[in-house]
Amino acid sequence: MRILLVEDDQALADGLSQSLRDWGFDVTLAKTGTFAVGALSTQPFELAILDLGLPDMDGREVLRELRGRRQSPMPVLILTARDGLNDRVGGLQLGADDYMTKPFELLELEARVRALLRRSQGGFSHDIHFGGLVLDTRQQQVKVRGEPLLLPPREYGVLEALLLQAGRVVSKDHIAQRLAVRSEELADNAIEVYIHRLRKRLEPYAIGIRTLRGLGYLLEQN
Repeated sequence: MRILLVEDDQALADGLSQSLRDWGFDVTLAKTGTFAVGALSTQPFELAILDLGLPDMDGREVLRELRGRRQSPMPVLILTARDGLNDRVGGLQLGADDYMTKPFELLELEARVRALLRRSQGGFSHDIHFGGLVLDTRQQQVKVRGEPLLLPPREYGVLEALLLQAGRVVSKDHIAQRLAVRSEELADNAIEVYIHRLRKRLEPYAIGIRTLRGLGYLLEQN
């Protein structure tokens, strides 16, 4: 799923781009309205996240250009520091599908992004596949070779973090941050404990979790 992120603040853009990739999306970053309009006219995207305060034009012009010229059904989420009622109403009237103000919580942003994609795609799948393993992110259920695999909430959270970045190394800090969003802070050795338990559960299905010292963990098929 390809997402266009239109944001000129470098630090915020870098952080959001990484978070979106962690959630399993392919991200293109546009720091100006001109670049965004050009990208939207030449590349297919499933969703755009749009800041209004761009250096070369107001983000509303980007939205007006998108809706007026292409009549695109692609959902647009405005993410801006402008929190006035007129700004919200104006953005939605121009064709935005959702409106969030800064500062914001990443967990809420992820939920809104996935909700917009579900609405627009219709058949958008909540399932993540890896070998014979299927994880349903909506129901928070796991099946292996068609059979349910019951996991405690934190082990599920670890597995979800690994699956969302399947094929890439996932740091311990990243896993800890995702789990901390779900509950209280974790003890220093908690991640190692959950990884150990998951290894035991997945071993019969030829799915392993490799530890790369100083880097993190890698989900792999044995």
